[in-house]
Amino acid sequence: MRAKVLLFFMPIFVFAAGSGEGTDILPRAVNFVIFASILYYLLAEHIKGFFKGRIEGIANQLDSIQKKVKESLEAKQKAQQKVEEAKANAKSLIETSKKEAELLAQKIESEIHEEIGSLEKSFEEKIEIERRKMVRSVVTNVLDEVFDKDAISLDKDELVNIVMKKVA
Repeated sequence: MRAKVLLFFMPIFVFAAGSGEGTDILPRAVNFVIFASILYYLLAEHIKGFFKGRIEGIANQLDSIQKKVKESLEAKQKAQQKVEEAKANAKSLIETSKKEAELLAQKIESEIHEEIGSLEKSFEEKIEIERRKMVRSVVTNVLDEVFDKDAISLDKDELVNIVMKKVA
């Protein structure tokens, strides 16, 4: 079809060239208008399609960028909310840990007091056991002296007095 259009306009180009006499501005202007019209006819759809595609591509890129910006803003807001929640959780954890530390200190203190009490009681019991051992040892020594063959015979009252003196 384009070839037919070119063949249709070919005689105009041939006759427009002229013989070179006088001014040929008018035929050249007509040739230029015809040439521009043919170019427009042949290339207009392609150029329009190219620019239309370019405009759509730019619009699509702009839309995708705007979506990304919107998603970024939403992500930023979510991150800020998480930061605020983390700060609140940190405060509550600090308060809870302080209370737990106080309770633990009180518990340890009460256990220490109980341990000290049991150690004191054990010490007193050991002292009492050692006293009894000492009394037995003294009584054994006194009785050994009394029943020794070389010892003087004593009656019961004197024996009790001697034991009481040794024990005291």
